[in-house]
Amino acid sequence: MSLISKTLNAFQTKFSFNTPPRLFQAPGRVNLIGEHTDYNDGFVLPAAIDRLILVAATARRDARVNVYAMNFDQWDRFDMRGEIARLSENAWGNYIRGMAWSLIQEGCELRGMDAVVAGNVPIGAGLSSSAAMEVALGFSMLQLSESDIDRKSLALAAQKAENQFVGMRCGIMDQFISCLGYNEHALLIDCRDLTYRAVRLPSRVSIVIVDSGVHRGLMDMEYNARRAECETAAKHFGVSALRDVDLEAFRSRAPQLSSVVRRRAQHVISENDRTLMAATALQADDLTTFGNLMVASHTSLRDDYEVSCPELDLLVEIALGVKGVYGARMTGAGFGGCMVALATKEATEALVTAVKEHYLASGRRAVTYICKASEGVSELKDFKR
Repeated sequence: MSLISKTLNAFQTKFSFNTPPRLFQAPGRVNLIGEHTDYNDGFVLPAAIDRLILVAATARRDARVNVYAMNFDQWDRFDMRGEIARLSENAWGNYIRGMAWSLIQEGCELRGMDAVVAGNVPIGAGLSSSAAMEVALGFSMLQLSESDIDRKSLALAAQKAENQFVGMRCGIMDQFISCLGYNEHALLIDCRDLTYRAVRLPSRVSIVIVDSGVHRGLMDMEYNARRAECETAAKHFGVSALRDVDLEAFRSRAPQLSSVVRRRAQHVISENDRTLMAATALQADDLTTFGNLMVASHTSLRDDYEVSCPELDLLVEIALGVKGVYGARMTGAGFGGCMVALATKEATEALVTAVKEHYLASGRRAVTYICKASEGVSELKDFKR
């Protein structure tokens, strides 16, 4: 049974309405290159993927919100009138509450809703299931309330929900690509002014994502510590963000930084350069250069930013040993999660086999996803159950 059928059936079971619900989706994402640069006002090159969060919903006449999460088999219920409280348990509900809070803060007039939310974006794997949930639910609330805002504003509202309500100091990339993804394209995003450019992915390649099976919550102290270290480095250089420091300026003044902060800054500054070069290479169909930049990104994330782990390092090593794989790197915040590789379609099966032989055979657990770049948030109108 398809995810759409399961979601619609669950809606009918939980709410028993004769009127069919409207159906909304928002995709997860994979970042091809440009890691930990978004909250430094830098550049990123993500793609929305064909793994999504689905919301089946109908509007209410009052301000009540009743949401059933299929993946957790749990409910969240609250009223948008008055203060919206943050949950200490069933924390997934904070993404719903945070979106309602953020949109109301932006002046949107929202109606209540009854909804079922489900998804096939792996949770805790670094593919932005949380951002996809925020965007899907926020878009659903807006559409049901006839209170639409543009996609950039929705992305910013979702980031605000995660920063100020959920408590995760994420950058804008995840919410932005979930809102504005393009079929068959990655987006080069300037995280300072939110300008972006679509860069086509050649039809002869596949995006192969391997979930290492090592999962972590983004609330881990290490993530926020990295951000604080970047802020320390930016202050040292007298700029608002590391985006404004080039490699020459970094090298001239880096010795005055502590070794840890110096390495964090070196990653961010060099990663911005790699991301711009990677977008140019991809546009020129130079996949060899693009792949080499992916590998350099992983090395920097492993050695300078220290957010990789042995499992991710092994997956990258396995991928690079397969003929037809242009490049591979960890993707997402790190400390676990996923590896992404860019490979010829002919090499995809060999890569899946190599993971089974060398990673799974060692006793580790992994799941492989063959993905394509997909559209951002939308309402599904012509769909098959």
